[in-house]
Amino acid sequence: MAYEFIKTENRDGVLVLTMHDPPTRNALGPEMAAEVRAELDRFEDDPESRVLLITGTSPSFCSGANVRNFNRSIQEAESADVEPEPLPWGKMEASLAGRDNRIEYAGGAPLVPLRIHKLQKPSIAAVNGHAMGVGMGVALACDIRIAGEGAIFSEAFSRMGLIPGDGSCWQLPKLIGMSNTLLLQYTGDRIDGNEAYRLGIASKVTPDDQLMESAMELATRLAKGPTQSHALIKYLVHRSMDMGFEESLDLAHVAQAQARKTEDHKEAVQAFLEKRPAVFKGR
Repeated sequence: MAYEFIKTENRDGVLVLTMHDPPTRNALGPEMAAEVRAELDRFEDDPESRVLLITGTSPSFCSGANVRNFNRSIQEAESADVEPEPLPWGKMEASLAGRDNRIEYAGGAPLVPLRIHKLQKPSIAAVNGHAMGVGMGVALACDIRIAGEGAIFSEAFSRMGLIPGDGSCWQLPKLIGMSNTLLLQYTGDRIDGNEAYRLGIASKVTPDDQLMESAMELATRLAKGPTQSHALIKYLVHRSMDMGFEESLDLAHVAQAQARKTEDHKEAVQAFLEKRPAVFKGR
């Protein structure tokens, strides 16, 4: 399928998806968001594509949402009736109580991290430059983040008088704790790849010129693995975040029974008995 704002390449079971809008440093506008979501739908349905590796056209990973759309939203809001303002939390509760439908805002950009989060296949972000605002949210939504030393992460929303509307209020505390999360989100400060690694945002940091080689090495390794098992592991990890130990163990027993029925499990047992490497098919 031909795209305007993303590039795709399938290599050894890995879908390399590159956000590509150089004039905006790969800002996640409505058109790019729609293309990313369409490609992820295709990727999930393709048994030959087993791992997602997402990056951006240098020198940026994703510069955030497309700010040019913000002014129109401001003008539309200002045209509405003006009422006395309650404090922020009270206004939030009133808005939630009166909302009938889930709002798709910012051209669907915040739904890209959600779509990545829900993928039933492994995902890796190769962060090769600025990952700002929702761009950082895209990276956080991936299972694994590998950062170049020159990568720049920022929860930039507060600098625009906004809040992190991309799910990072859920993602970041689980990675780096509440205090570090609030520090980054209150300030919008920028951190480089080494600091992201120190905090636990990135799983690995590499020299910039080795980033894609390192990310592809891991992605290819995962693509050769038992991807049915990977999908079940991801399901268990996500569900277990909101469970007690015993409940999580019960869920794992159900998943293990399912994993034992896969062709990959049978192949692994046979390979062990024959003293050879297993060849997994993802079935």
